[in-house]
Amino acid sequence: MKVFLTGATGFVGSAVAKELLAAGHTVVGLARSAAGADMLTAMGADVLRGELADLDCLRKGAQKADAVIHTAFLHDWSNFAASCALDKQAIETIGGTLEGSARPMLVTGGLATRAIGQGRLATENDAPAPVTPDYPRASEAAVDALVQRGVNVAVVRLPQVHDTRKQGLVTLLIALARQKGVSAYIGTGATCWSAVHVTDAALLYRLAIEKCRPGARYHAIAEESLSLRSIAEAIGHRLNLPISSVSAEEAPSHFGGFLAKLLHLELRGSSAQTRATLGWQPNGPTLLTDIEHLQLD
Repeated sequence: MKVFLTGATGFVGSAVAKELLAAGHTVVGLARSAAGADMLTAMGADVLRGELADLDCLRKGAQKADAVIHTAFLHDWSNFAASCALDKQAIETIGGTLEGSARPMLVTGGLATRAIGQGRLATENDAPAPVTPDYPRASEAAVDALVQRGVNVAVVRLPQVHDTRKQGLVTLLIALARQKGVSAYIGTGATCWSAVHVTDAALLYRLAIEKCRPGARYHAIAEESLSLRSIAEAIGHRLNLPISSVSAEEAPSHFGGFLAKLLHLELRGSSAQTRATLGWQPNGPTLLTDIEHLQLD
């Protein structure tokens, strides 16, 4: 297949590009910069110069592709609502271009689902968390609307995606620990997150685009439940820093308001259905192993 890939120069997207190319697919990667274009060319991908806000460019990429994988997301935590609006606009634009065909599209989502607060793992059957001012990400809502229009689009839900360079939101915790001189968690640190190695996530994207089912939700989860205390302890040991608990009241001051809110959420789930449907078997290193071998500047 000829796959148009947004976010192709990013952490997850570049791994997806390599996986697709290794499996014999053609990749056309969206690249904003000359450096990004050169990186894609070096790995054997074709390049479409443009950015996520360039809707004509997105239409062009989708029109000429057999399939689309959307991994791009502007991670501007200072203006999360604007990032979410841009993401929704891109999904609607690409999906509208594919409407009337059977060409598949994968959209990237997260593990913020209606299972949060219910004391259980989120499953592929769980609806996404509702779109609100506090959580404005509308990726899955946009997908559901496209499915109703007959578009062959599905969702890949990502947990904390990691290697020894990056670890999803855990990267922010590592940077904060280095800045503050302490690796902290909230309360008892019992809140849990799920994780997956970046190469395992890339494999799932490839399997999912090859077997895409409209409206499906695929969970790229290798490890179901890692406590935030265990993550903080691993960070402290790797950085040779003290490990400490902060109270819920102290958390916004220590972590910042946005990250403190996320640290209260159970961002964990199961991938049992995904493994059965796609035959996906993750085998990469664990998150704690990658923190242990963290590459430091």
